[in-house]
Amino acid sequence: MNRDEIIRKQKEYIWPSVAHYYADPLVLERGEGTRLYDTDGTEYLDFFGGILTVSAGHCRPEIVEKTSRQSATLGHTSTLYPTEPQVDLAEKLAQLTPGKLRKSFFTNSGTEANETAIMIAKIHTDRQEVMALRHGYSGRSALAMTLTGHASWRASGTQILGIKHAHNAYCYRCPFGLTPSSCGTACAKDMEDLIRTSTSGKIACFLGEPVQGVGGFIIPPPDYFRIIFDIVKKHGGLFISDEVQTGFARTGKYWFGIEHWGIEPDIMVMAKGIANGAPMGATVATSEVADSFTGLTISTYGGNPVSATAALATIEVLEKCDAPRRVEALGAHFLGGLKKLEEKHDWIGDVRGIGLMQAIELVKDRESRDPSPEAAVRLFEETKKRRLLIGKGGLFGNVIRITPPLTVTKEEIDEALGKLDESFAAMA
Repeated sequence: MNRDEIIRKQKEYIWPSVAHYYADPLVLERGEGTRLYDTDGTEYLDFFGGILTVSAGHCRPEIVEKTSRQSATLGHTSTLYPTEPQVDLAEKLAQLTPGKLRKSFFTNSGTEANETAIMIAKIHTDRQEVMALRHGYSGRSALAMTLTGHASWRASGTQILGIKHAHNAYCYRCPFGLTPSSCGTACAKDMEDLIRTSTSGKIACFLGEPVQGVGGFIIPPPDYFRIIFDIVKKHGGLFISDEVQTGFARTGKYWFGIEHWGIEPDIMVMAKGIANGAPMGATVATSEVADSFTGLTISTYGGNPVSATAALATIEVLEKCDAPRRVEALGAHFLGGLKKLEEKHDWIGDVRGIGLMQAIELVKDRESRDPSPEAAVRLFEETKKRRLLIGKGGLFGNVIRITPPLTVTKEEIDEALGKLDESFAAMA
């Protein structure tokens, strides 16, 4: 089919609530490494990676070969039957994850992984109340949308009772009107008051992203999660780290984002970059927590041998290139380049990032800091003209999210920086 036929069928047969980027939707046909190609054969530099999912590059030959071979050998069984790829992946995750995390339950997505984490936390603690974060994003089920701290991503009539949202450490827009040097992590300490005033005081768990993804790559100050962790433990809850976007070296230096703050979670959830685009979600818990679920459960597609093989192959690629250290170095270079753009272009109110999670917050002017989603729309169209694909997020839709595959080169980062510079100049 040509582009127009695909767009026509999209409008006729797909729910209209499915969002697209760009005024004129981009129809993609194939990918290779950091490059994507549309139906006309036009090449684009992909710096969003399918929403932080294509961690090892598009159509990585080693991953394609191994998953193709598995597809021709055994494509599906369900969790009713053990398979070698599933148990090997569970063993690998036990080796990579911090602390005493050891036992995995596999699903198809981050949404399901979060659902599973909340379920096991409630079972283990025999409690119902859950703490989450404002500006967070957890998925598209009723529970996941209730955990989400964005009105625009919460469908009306789907809320689940018993979930409270604490202040996140959005220092650029501090909810207490303080500066990073003066806040004293007031946002984290407010968790104590929230539990005491809006719950029974006996919580099941806390769930949070180490670096908020859809929220706009919000990076907390050094003490934030330690304070949260201590408060949650004081009130008998479990700590769940949502690594759907931050996992598998995306933040650099470590395999998982929460390790930057020295926290050992009771439960960790992951998806997206784990399998380079194959449907895979995982909930990893300590043995004590996992063993508390004594009932029966299955996941029809969870731990699918093809998806599990894709995950193992993806992790192998990332291990071979020493992704944690590599991403740390590339991220520092990328952040330095974005800071130079901040000096040149008044649209940019804030630049922040860790590893290959880099963000540009766009404002109407730097003094007022009023968010400018209009500038984000304009920048998107300009970068599209220059064949650069980026993402966006934030509560106001004004934060540019930039997340290339972890196999990106320094030269490609410089290429993207040049395209961004040209795009900002064109906006002016």
